[in-house]
Amino acid sequence: MSQSQRHVRAYDEVLDQLGEVNSRRLIPTPALVCDLSLLLSNIERMAGLARDAGVALRPHVKSHKSAFIAKHQLDAGAVGLSFAKLGEAEAVVEQLRADGDHTVISALLTSPLVGRHPAERAAALAGQCDLIVVVDHCDGVDELEAAAVAAETTLSVLCDVDVGLGRTGVTGPAEALAVAERVNVATRLTFNGVQGYDGLTQHVVGREHRRAATIASTKRLTIVIDALEAAGFNVAIRSGGGTGTMGLDVEIGALNQLQTGSYVFMDRQYRDALGDDPEGRFAQSLTLLTTVISANHDDFVTVDAGLKSMATDAGVPVVVGHETASYRFFGDEQGVVTNPPGHSFRRGERLELVPPHCDPTVDRYDVIWLVHDDVVLGVIDVTARGRSQ
Repeated sequence: MSQSQRHVRAYDEVLDQLGEVNSRRLIPTPALVCDLSLLLSNIERMAGLARDAGVALRPHVKSHKSAFIAKHQLDAGAVGLSFAKLGEAEAVVEQLRADGDHTVISALLTSPLVGRHPAERAAALAGQCDLIVVVDHCDGVDELEAAAVAAETTLSVLCDVDVGLGRTGVTGPAEALAVAERVNVATRLTFNGVQGYDGLTQHVVGREHRRAATIASTKRLTIVIDALEAAGFNVAIRSGGGTGTMGLDVEIGALNQLQTGSYVFMDRQYRDALGDDPEGRFAQSLTLLTTVISANHDDFVTVDAGLKSMATDAGVPVVVGHETASYRFFGDEQGVVTNPPGHSFRRGERLELVPPHCDPTVDRYDVIWLVHDDVVLGVIDVTARGRSQ
């Protein structure tokens, strides 16, 4: 709590009334609010689904960037954590160790590193955790090997495979074999498998359409796996997938580690795509609390959550509890919410919004408030906020 309190010294009134009835009304807005019981239920549900399916869970920290939540995921049975960026991993691993977690954390960097300095940082981090790094080019292997030799640490390597997204990854078996062979002759690196992730497939609307897209992307991955195994390489880890394809990935059976992330919070984008599908049966635990700051018009009010308050790549948020009300952006600092039939929002009234896209929205905040109904239970740091390098 001490680190959080340093971040929110201006919020002493709220912190002084933790656990008190109606303490939620004191949270300064705009603010991210998370229902703790729903969050923990989501974590346990995903852990149970993975356990029952016989696959390992390596949840993606990019969704929450919080050491507090990562700790709960590990305690629920996750084999390790996935990180989009090196800076995220450094921050969260450091905080977990500082909080007294003496277990060796398994951390997977899901984005390739480029250059001597990032490789040196990765080699240093490998001294603090069991580090796995993805690579999609032989030069990346050489950079990691040089850094690991200098630091006298060891790293595991996964070959990143482009399964259709086109963002990163080798484009076929020949390139994958070249990477694996280069790792095989390195002295401080161990080849440990493959990664295949298709972010676009996660949001395909309709489960059968999503199934077809997942089968197509998985086929690209299995072609590479088959080639590696035919060449004598042990493809121990087959990592990928996400919240939107979790059940489908289990059915298809090519992956043995799942990188689900957004399930802890959910958002409007996932809700629109998944609907009542099995992959969508997680609670909306995260909302954006906002205050009506002006109510001088009959048909709309102005709230204090604008462009700076949430990610805008996935459209507009949903107004919780008022299905006929709509939100639109009204500048950097403000938004407009229409008055629903039979109800006019009042100046000072608190509204809750479902963020369109949780990952980049969370990255805009120092803290997340943990609540139950109208009671504030605590406040946690967004440990890796802004750690995009």
